[in-house]
Amino acid sequence: MTEPTGRRERKKAQTRTSLAEAALQLFLDRGYDRVGVKDVADAADVSVTTLFKHFPSKEALVFDQEDDIEAALVAAVRDRTPGQSIPQALREHVLLTQTHAAEPRFAAFMRLVADTPALRDYAHRMWMRHEAAVARAIADEAGAPEDDITCAALARFALEARGLIQRHPDPRRAADEAFALLEHGWAASHPEG
Repeated sequence: MTEPTGRRERKKAQTRTSLAEAALQLFLDRGYDRVGVKDVADAADVSVTTLFKHFPSKEALVFDQEDDIEAALVAAVRDRTPGQSIPQALREHVLLTQTHAAEPRFAAFMRLVADTPALRDYAHRMWMRHEAAVARAIADEAGAPEDDITCAALARFALEARGLIQRHPDPRRAADEAFALLEHGWAASHPEG
């Protein structure tokens, strides 16, 4: 996230951060369904009205860095190392996000999301909303028209692959196999069918 410059912007960013941190801590301690938005507002010492000025919903309190996520996905495509294909770059990015899973707080966050249907669905919707930006970056890098269906398909499949990879007992192997399919196509990975 870019650093806010003015005092007012810094105060708003600080309030937003306080709300997100208070929400996550309460959700981890008590469970998502046992915490109301008033509980979060009280913990951050703001009104419920102020909370909703910063976050449109209770679920949004958990996912505070969506702009950073989209920028990182687009950068994975645009800033890849010379000779690295777009599917390889996206594979590396997805695996990089998996490395955080070993951090205790992140692992607890991931369990919270996985165990809470509302958060699981919201997380999927939020992740997939980056599809258009990733597809545009792929098209730009490939020299294809912005509405190229193959670029859109690669973006969709690469983003959807993350969920399969996260649920697999061997995420690295799952990423290798899923992105090999994206890299080489079905015929190359399954010549018999």
